[in-house]
Amino acid sequence: MKRREFIATGLKAGISLALSTSALASIGRERDRLTILYTNDWHSRIEPFPGEGGTYSGLGGASKRAHLIDRIRSEAEHVLLLDAGDIFQGTPYFNLFHGELEFKLMTQMGYDAVTLGNHDFDAGIEGLKAQLPHAGFEILNANYRFGDRELRERVKPYRIFQKGPFRVGVFGLGIELKNLVPEALYGDTIYTNPVEAANSTATYLRTKKKCNLIVCLSHLGFEYKNDKVSDIQLAKASSNIDLILGGHTHTFLENPQIVNNIYTRPVSICQTGWAGINLGRIDYQIHSKTVAANPHSTMLKIC
Repeated sequence: MKRREFIATGLKAGISLALSTSALASIGRERDRLTILYTNDWHSRIEPFPGEGGTYSGLGGASKRAHLIDRIRSEAEHVLLLDAGDIFQGTPYFNLFHGELEFKLMTQMGYDAVTLGNHDFDAGIEGLKAQLPHAGFEILNANYRFGDRELRERVKPYRIFQKGPFRVGVFGLGIELKNLVPEALYGDTIYTNPVEAANSTATYLRTKKKCNLIVCLSHLGFEYKNDKVSDIQLAKASSNIDLILGGHTHTFLENPQIVNNIYTRPVSICQTGWAGINLGRIDYQIHSKTVAANPHSTMLKIC
């Protein structure tokens, strides 16, 4: 199938999903509820895994994800759709189209914001820039300093989304690219301390921009055996982050990992694994003008 035909028709297919109507209806359409949907590390997995009996047999696929997202949006009033990076690389679709198809499909799905993973540099700075016109969503990173002017103008540290009573500050963090990505591919992009960048950005969003929910899109990785900066370390050292949506380590978290920050307030860490076989969902509710500290979370398998 030609690229344009695939993009035009791929998201219109009728799909059977392993999610009951009652599961969606139980969340409700209340005005004081925010639904955050999230993915990470889907690695150009446009089609489902082949139905050959393997671990992920028949799972995933962009059109099935789109159908599920549309279904949730029809039942929830305030929805944010976010991704934590490594959109590119992993199937021949990236080798053929260099990320154009992935960005166009995510635009059609209505993604609000993403951050950059290390594999999103696999076509180099020029390759990434070539796909920016196809990205109808915000690209966020607060700890990279881009030497390239076009990336500096296009990639912002944060974005604020107003969803009913929810004023949501979303920012992105990237992993250190040195020794992970060939230097020729990321050029003069400078990595800065992600914990410092996170705390500075989150504090600004909370105190100056009056956000009542702050979300970090992190491609740092969930946890390591050494002292490499991870989502766990970030959460412990943070002061104003409420939710970390992570990537890079392909960690399947059926339920959020709760870590206390420096003020012993809970930070939720979520990650959906990889390859687009899951869609994460987390719901927040306003209680007495404050956002619930213990949100409801669900991992929805795309099958």
